[in-house]
Amino acid sequence: MVQRSSNAEVMSMDLSPKKPAKAYGSDGGAYYDWSPADLPMLGAASIGAAKLHLAAGGLALPSYSDSAKVSYVLQGAGACGLVLPEAAKEKVIPVKEGDALALPFGAVTWWHNAEGSSAELVVLFLGDTSKGHTPGRFTNFQLTGASGIFTGFSTEFVARAWDLDQDAAAKIVSTQPGSGVVKIAAGHKMPEPRAEDREGVVLNCLEAPLDVDIPGGGCVVVLNTANLPLVKEVGLGADLVRIGGRSMCSPGFSCDSAYQVTYIVRGGGRVQVVGIDGTRVLETRAEAGCLFIVPRFFVVSKIADDTGMEWFSIITTPNPIFSHLAGKTSVWKAISPAVLETAFNTTPEMEKLFRSKRLDSEIFFAPN
Repeated sequence: MVQRSSNAEVMSMDLSPKKPAKAYGSDGGAYYDWSPADLPMLGAASIGAAKLHLAAGGLALPSYSDSAKVSYVLQGAGACGLVLPEAAKEKVIPVKEGDALALPFGAVTWWHNAEGSSAELVVLFLGDTSKGHTPGRFTNFQLTGASGIFTGFSTEFVARAWDLDQDAAAKIVSTQPGSGVVKIAAGHKMPEPRAEDREGVVLNCLEAPLDVDIPGGGCVVVLNTANLPLVKEVGLGADLVRIGGRSMCSPGFSCDSAYQVTYIVRGGGRVQVVGIDGTRVLETRAEAGCLFIVPRFFVVSKIADDTGMEWFSIITTPNPIFSHLAGKTSVWKAISPAVLETAFNTTPEMEKLFRSKRLDSEIFFAPN
């Protein structure tokens, strides 16, 4: 059972956006992650966050995780090898910028950036660690390499498991000195990605139909069980939001007890978060590469810099519901005028002025 943080603990936590630290790497690339020690809300929300950077020819060795995840390709193109639990065949999925994949418990994956690639392949991982070994941090189990599972078994067990003689068993386990990320040998032929393997597994958020599109304001693509059924197994929803220069995202909150975990993909801007008793718990500038978490029921709003802002978020429920406090879908538009007058202790004229604004705007507001 997940241990909930008290109101006082959440209100006093440092919510400021953070960048990840390098966990391991080689000439083939590197794996970075965010630590609950630096971003305490990760532990409180039992959320893991990490990034994989693969250079040309880089290979993230086959592994599985203690957590269900959503992955999002931030940059580049390459291949993802995926073996779902109890599957008889590997999927070799061509991936590119904007692709989101749902990775359920037990999924074995490898990632590869082609030898001749002109750009790094960069993949973001966000997921639920509530059933994992360390709340707020992924634990990945490598199948091969210096830290691979079979390096821990005796030669006798490996030989019996794979039906090899003792010498062959010892050799195959010890010949990969790399750990986690390696670079393939020049000219080594990797499996060809298959376009048909994307079906039902990948949604490209840059090409998918927009769920919200406000000219001059912003747009949203929501990842849920309707457009990517595997999301149900992962238990997470996600969205990609892009807002124009100096546009504002309406103050709002998740009304189904979910946390919002946000990674800034491009651009930057100002962020404010208001918590219990109307206390502003965060006022900062977020920039590309940073991650921050909004506690359950806290209200968040963002205003982009001149160049705009793009972010990818997961929400800790597969079909999230949000309530906005400004715009034509605002809860204020539904509340009776007499109640508003009393609630704000204002005149009928001021209440009418308040209600008359943002009649056509939804959740993004372009600059005046």
